Amino acid sequence: MRPVAIPSFILQHYQPTEVLEKKIHEINSGFKKMAGVHPEISIVIPAYNEERTILQTLSSLAANTTNRSVEIIVVNNNSKDRTEELAVAAGAHCITETIQGITAARNAGLAVAKGKYILDADADTIYPPDWIEEMTKPLAAQNKVAMTYGRFAFIPIGKTTRRTYFFYEYFAEFTRWINKTFRHEAVNVYGFNSGFKREESLQVNGFSHPPGTNEDGWLAMKLQEHGFGKLFCVTNPKALVWTTDRRIQIDGGLWKASYKRMKRMLS
Repeated sequence: MRPVAIPSFILQHYQPTEVLEKKIHEINSGFKKMAGVHPEISIVIPAYNEERTILQTLSSLAANTTNRSVEIIVVNNNSKDRTEELAVAAGAHCITETIQGITAARNAGLAVAKGKYILDADADTIYPPDWIEEMTKPLAAQNKVAMTYGRFAFIPIGKTTRRTYFFYEYFAEFTRWINKTFRHEAVNVYGFNSGFKREESLQVNGFSHPPGTNEDGWLAMKLQEHGFGKLFCVTNPKALVWTTDRRIQIDGGLWKASYKRMKRMLS
């Protein structure tokens, strides 16, 4: 059952930057507790002008519960605002990638990551307390899992209500079932909620992909085709992440976005 309302443990991080700045020492402290000399997990977050949301993401990750050592890498992709300043103050390792674009940013983060496992996150997404552990467990427990990917729910920033998204998300789940059954499961992989083994990704040239394809799904397909294992959808509600609907708004709203989804599915 999907949640109709946004849970309180998500709302505590979904706050304005000026509010979270007052708690930035708590975020920093949370990352210090997770850190180790040799991190087991690297969380890579590309960021371009994310001053309004980056602390929401970092706050939620710092509140995660895990016994694994974790490093946080924010890839500043030519931001013109305070994205890097806030990320550094929060305790993240911030690097700069001057080649504009998500593929270059993700590859830059992958290149400096030290963890055995890579978790991909986005700077406008809020992560539940068990996300790190739930996304990593299948990779660590099973040799034949090439990549984990998870589910997500929308935080409305436009006119569409959360109740409307509740039903839309079930429709989206149906289209993902169609993708997995009749197309290729890699289509269901999103870069803001996925994980894989670093060494295996380097063997397939990371996120590099042909024109007209997506970097996250293409990596999933490469890992599968090179025999590293299956794709594993993490369905535990504890791993459900929350992202704003700004991409849907950019696409022209919910109905236009739904039409585009159906068109892609049928093409």
